Amino acid sequence: MKSFDINIHIERYSMEELSADDSQLVEQACRNTSRSYAPYSRFHVGAALKLADGTIVDGANQENASFPVGTCAERSAFFFAQAQYPDAAPVAIAIAAETGGHFTPQPVAPCGMCRQALLEAETRYGQPIRVLLYGTEGVYVVPNIASLLPLVFDGSALELED
Repeated sequence: MKSFDINIHIERYSMEELSADDSQLVEQACRNTSRSYAPYSRFHVGAALKLADGTIVDGANQENASFPVGTCAERSAFFFAQAQYPDAAPVAIAIAAETGGHFTPQPVAPCGMCRQALLEAETRYGQPIRVLLYGTEGVYVVPNIASLLPLVFDGSALELED
């Protein structure tokens, strides 16, 4: 048997330590939590997706009584961006969550489906998407989506060997 470790590089910043651009993106994600429709979980998530041309696309989770029908904030922003700006690569995404009228102390990471959808964008555009995860106790900055999804499943897994 062989074993190995998978390490993920994450930096933690206070809001004051972030660059002006990163701070603006995080603040937009925080504002977008108010656009969330979450009457069942009361867990409001906002996202702000920055494109290579500087455009920022908003996202917020949208729940439904039939739970699988809803969508997460990250995918709502990403799919809107792909439909409206298909040639603009996403370069960064900020995510914030609040519940009970308060932002979460610790950052909340994207779910597996969102990670997979955003990983596809990294593959499609051939460049990383920086991830900024907001919590009142600090902001995690992750260099790319692939770091959040070790042992990735991508199109290479679908290629058959001859």
